[in-house]
Amino acid sequence: MHNRPGWFARSEAWLDARGKGAWIAAMVLGFIFFWPIGLALLFYMIWSKRMFSKSCGHRTARHAAWSALKPSGNSAFDAYKADMLQRLEREQDAFEAFLQRLRDAKDKAEFDQFMDERAKKAANDRTDDSDDA
Repeated sequence: MHNRPGWFARSEAWLDARGKGAWIAAMVLGFIFFWPIGLALLFYMIWSKRMFSKSCGHRTARHAAWSALKPSGNSAFDAYKADMLQRLEREQDAFEAFLQRLRDAKDKAEFDQFMDERAKKAANDRTDDSDDA
């Protein structure tokens, strides 16, 4: 018995590899050539959540993440991989903390600018009131 996927699975994988645009193009072409095919593709895209996902390759990405965690059988490579993943996680955490500090600094600068403008406006209003009296 062969373990080769059917034409539908191969077509689905081919479209997934090319992204959401390929799915939409296939749907539009289906509507142009024979409208029930386009309608079937639209319903399939909605049912499988391909229409609303950020990426059509979400299954492949999940599989790749899982396979990255599995041991390879080579202890030296597995130790290197574990060390590299930890280093990448630390770098990601440091980068996210850096971005948060940037956002906080920007927020503080915007707030300080607002308060300065408000104080200047209040000072101008006081000087205008004293000039009128």
